[in-house]
Amino acid sequence: METNDLYPVQNLTEDDCWDLLISSSFGRLALSISGEPDIYPVNFVAVDKRLLFRTAEGTKLLELTVNNRVAFETDGVGRSEAWSVVVRGEARVLEKETEIEAADQLPLRPLIPTLKYIYVEIVPTTVTGRRFQLGPEPDRY
Repeated sequence: METNDLYPVQNLTEDDCWDLLISSSFGRLALSISGEPDIYPVNFVAVDKRLLFRTAEGTKLLELTVNNRVAFETDGVGRSEAWSVVVRGEARVLEKETEIEAADQLPLRPLIPTLKYIYVEIVPTTVTGRRFQLGPEPDRY
């Protein structure tokens, strides 16, 4: 279904979602520990139907080790349209030397001048997305 005035929201195919994930580099990681939600901004790379990001020791890493079920969202807003992709899945720290060496070859560098030696992989269980046509609110009455 195309977006138009009658249908300003379009559900994206999984392939469309992966195209947007591959073209993106910044998103939000949602975690939950003991029923308390947290959300963290992270830069990432999408490769081979999975997401990778780097982190350091701290709350985010601790929360991932307690509950590895996560949600991740990235989006974009233009002049006439916006989109959002949500990935739900399981996160794990890369530990094998071969995995870390392969991850080191990816274009994934910290956005801020910090050392982040730990790679985390999100393996999706679901990938969904929507595209939105932007515009003024229709007449309400």
